[in-house]
Amino acid sequence: MKNLTRRKFIQTSLMGAAGLSMFPLMKGCVPPSDVLRLGFIGLGRQTISLMNGFHQDPGVKIVAGADVYGRKRERFEMLVSQHQEEAEQPVEITTTEDYEDLLVNDGIDVIVIVTPDHWHALQTIDACRAGKDIYLEKPVTFTIREGIEVINAVRENNIILGVGSQQRSDPYFQHAVKLVREGRLGDLTKVNAWVGPPPTPYDLEEEDVPADLNWDKWLGPNPYVYYNNELNPPISLDPRQDEEFWGGWRWYKETGGGFMTDWGAHNFDIAQWALDKDDSGPVEIIPAGHNGNDYVHFVYEDGLVMANEPFTEDENFGLRFEGEDAWIEVHRGIFRASEDELMPPEEQEVDAEDYETASPHLVDFLGSVRSRRDPIAPVEVGHRSNSVGVLGNIATFVDRPLRWNPEQERFVDDPEADEYLHREYRNGYSL
Repeated sequence: MKNLTRRKFIQTSLMGAAGLSMFPLMKGCVPPSDVLRLGFIGLGRQTISLMNGFHQDPGVKIVAGADVYGRKRERFEMLVSQHQEEAEQPVEITTTEDYEDLLVNDGIDVIVIVTPDHWHALQTIDACRAGKDIYLEKPVTFTIREGIEVINAVRENNIILGVGSQQRSDPYFQHAVKLVREGRLGDLTKVNAWVGPPPTPYDLEEEDVPADLNWDKWLGPNPYVYYNNELNPPISLDPRQDEEFWGGWRWYKETGGGFMTDWGAHNFDIAQWALDKDDSGPVEIIPAGHNGNDYVHFVYEDGLVMANEPFTEDENFGLRFEGEDAWIEVHRGIFRASEDELMPPEEQEVDAEDYETASPHLVDFLGSVRSRRDPIAPVEVGHRSNSVGVLGNIATFVDRPLRWNPEQERFVDDPEADEYLHREYRNGYSL
């Protein structure tokens, strides 16, 4: 995908804004032939939020789900059935332990992938080959090579894939990008994109695997780790008790990318968009503890530095763009600027708590499926944004500055670092 032009940016911004008013226009009866039928792979905490968002569109019906945890399947069936009954729809919902069952189901149009990162690549590629359109939770993949293969699968099979980078559809972040691209801050001198630290080694105590959880299938291609409830938060159905915390697999080097990719997929994404680097990336990555830095720094070809470094006392995740003439800061639900004229219009206010159920991002994706156009967060963009966080982790692992060629997507004369572009799968799995 080529860099977004000014015209394209305006178009995508307007599409995001249009999504805010789109659902009221869709009230009423939707012919069954016009209904998009969704199947979910992964039925945890995030899926409940996405279900609430997709349910706002009467032209969508959730009909199937897959998960390796029996209780999550039961909860999913219960919630979907309740919604269909309240919407006076025929109750139609099936669940399975094997995600492949959804891919061979001709009655499913769209696959929503909400599994741990280590499963994203294989499940996405399989869904592409099955001819299913895809909504893929961020980060797109665990490794950079996986991301390249996912892009190939999407384009070779003419799939519409939207990435769950909701901040692209947030008017505050769109306004920030617009200001930077229009040069309203003057020449940029520094960017802070604070997302949090890299992952830490897996050091939890081993615990018993729940009887209704297939731990081997949960691991899939991931190298073996023993079970701990933090990786897969327990739930109950009677009385209902949902997950009390996010799955901790994301915080450990053996199972996830830490905050660097979990939140990097959001804030690095906005920085790349503002810097016109949606099809590129930094050329140097400097880990914490080098060149006098306490945090990971990313250097772009023109010398501009993007620091994964907090810039507020409360260390709230967000972005700060500093220019020669002005500065702006943007977080979820918060916008600050050096000058009042840089503030967004009041009608663009957004509640930070609405992110997982807000409709504009999902409206944009569903509109893309129906019109066969790329969404505001297509696969190439999701891959490049995720790559920034992966690069930050790799530099941390080797503990030295690295040079990166964003065109070739390889390190510069560094075979050791190149080894981290992918990782070995468990026996029986291959990319």
